[in-house]
Amino acid sequence: MDEALLDYVRNLFAVEDDHLTRIRQRTEEEGLPTIGVRPEEGRMLQVLMAAVGARRVVEIGTLAGYSGTWIARALPDDGKLITFEADEHHAQVARQLFEEGGLAEKVDIHVGPALDHLRSIDETVDAVFIDADKDSYPAYLAWAMDHVRPGGLITAHNAFMRGRVIDPDAQDEPGVRNMRAFNQTVARDERLTGMILPFGDGLTIAVVR
Repeated sequence: MDEALLDYVRNLFAVEDDHLTRIRQRTEEEGLPTIGVRPEEGRMLQVLMAAVGARRVVEIGTLAGYSGTWIARALPDDGKLITFEADEHHAQVARQLFEEGGLAEKVDIHVGPALDHLRSIDETVDAVFIDADKDSYPAYLAWAMDHVRPGGLITAHNAFMRGRVIDPDAQDEPGVRNMRAFNQTVARDERLTGMILPFGDGLTIAVVR
């Protein structure tokens, strides 16, 4: 997207408040990877969660809680974000920031490999947001398709892999292969109605039929 138009969108719909700015600052201060969603992507997640009336959401990849904050703000007072983070330090930072943001009661953080924890969840959820190790995207999608209610939402970050999904020299990379497989499933599986929003690094959205 043209940068001037992107600024226009951000200034209208995705202005960061002090807490969201603080999350970005803490991410850098604590040495966490600066790989989270952009403000317009966070706002899009918030809109999508509100659109499907999400009450229980699973997030795979907490980092410092930036995307989780956008999502949790879309949930009702009795809603719950169940978020999974492999790194204990990342999870500790996120806990502090969710507390500072007044969202601690809405958020449960689980530390460790997401697939191990996901297997223990039998309940149906309203939405899933995937933003963790790209090699596991197909496995995360399979879990989501079994657990998201009809009419619910599956979303995922980094669908473009910084352009590598169409780079002929990158097709043998495991992460690229798995992301392409993920995208193809979203596009072709009759149980889903999906699309990639082509801004940032690509935000996949799919409604479960």
